[in-house]
Amino acid sequence: MQTILTINGGSSSLKCSLFKSGEHQVTPIYQFKLGNIMGEPRITLTDGGGNKIAPPKVDFSDIEQNQRHKASLSTVLSWLAQNVPHLKLTAFGHRVVHGGEHYSAPVLIDEHKVNQLKAFIPLAPLHQPYNLLLIEACHLLAPELPQVACFDTMFHVGQPAVERHYAIPRKFTQEGIQRYGFHGLSYEYIQKNLKTLSNEAGVAKTIICHLGAGASMCAVKQGKSIASTMGFTAVDGLPMGSRCGNLDPGVLLYLQRHHHMDTDALEKMIYKESGWLGVSGVSSDMLALHKANSPEAEEAIDMLAYRIALELGRLSAALEGLEQIVFTGGVGENDANLRERILSRSQWLGVALDSKANTSNLGIISEESSRVTVRVIPTNEEAMIAIHTTEVIGS
Repeated sequence: MQTILTINGGSSSLKCSLFKSGEHQVTPIYQFKLGNIMGEPRITLTDGGGNKIAPPKVDFSDIEQNQRHKASLSTVLSWLAQNVPHLKLTAFGHRVVHGGEHYSAPVLIDEHKVNQLKAFIPLAPLHQPYNLLLIEACHLLAPELPQVACFDTMFHVGQPAVERHYAIPRKFTQEGIQRYGFHGLSYEYIQKNLKTLSNEAGVAKTIICHLGAGASMCAVKQGKSIASTMGFTAVDGLPMGSRCGNLDPGVLLYLQRHHHMDTDALEKMIYKESGWLGVSGVSSDMLALHKANSPEAEEAIDMLAYRIALELGRLSAALEGLEQIVFTGGVGENDANLRERILSRSQWLGVALDSKANTSNLGIISEESSRVTVRVIPTNEEAMIAIHTTEVIGS
């Protein structure tokens, strides 16, 4: 039996899932979530059925911050060795945010590939350094095991040049300054799920809305990504938890000249101080905004709904029509109020919302008469990583 440990690291978090892998399918066994690892760590542990298990105790107070991702991974591996020693790991599967134009499929990791992926750190500064740090940690803790990188950008490789390219001097485009798109593992999982529902669902002109603290949308035609909201970096597109989304570049020039903000200050502002947090002044958490009962929080929620509705129009133009919308991600799957705000602005596209189905979070939330089918489908990036890892090490 093959067991795959998937690894999804953020700047202060680590998610690991253990999967049993077989031909064409993977089955979850355990899931570890470690949060706030740069402070007082919080850890949750569940089994494959979602049942909570007493997690291991962790204390990182004596561990330097640049070693805490490794310590977190070591905690997971130690728990597995002590509690399920009969489950021998076969491989690690990593979510790597940026693979550029070069990596259009999962790859077996080696030193040369790691060096290539370091070049993308400036394009994904919140994620890429930690993705690579965890690859290094796996090599140190279990050097005998193969590691597979699965890229958030790879689903979008092959989009038409008219979508990918910016209207800038061609020499910069040739250097690699172009739209890449992200959340590809989530989109790929949803597309795989749609194919299992029906042939019609699998080939429909579809817009997938991956909505969470990181949020984006993707237009899918005949199962392929043809346009997306995120661009050169994962800060573009929709307003997110703390990321600004679309922003006139002239604003940055203004802030440089008149507020004397340097590159580091601008980066901090657009990645960590903007979005729902910046508009509301309350939180980067959508649930907290709904509870805040303040006009600023209300504006942040409605701004997101408005921008999503605008992007539904743009992406429908890219598709030359619209047959299906899918909501996914933590917010997309659970926030009926936000979905209603979005879809009430989208009736001109042929959307007819079933309010009762929406508030019940059913799989289909559109009326039978709706020209556009609207679905709610939970995503599972970790399962997609496990599937890819199994395929790579099997080949």
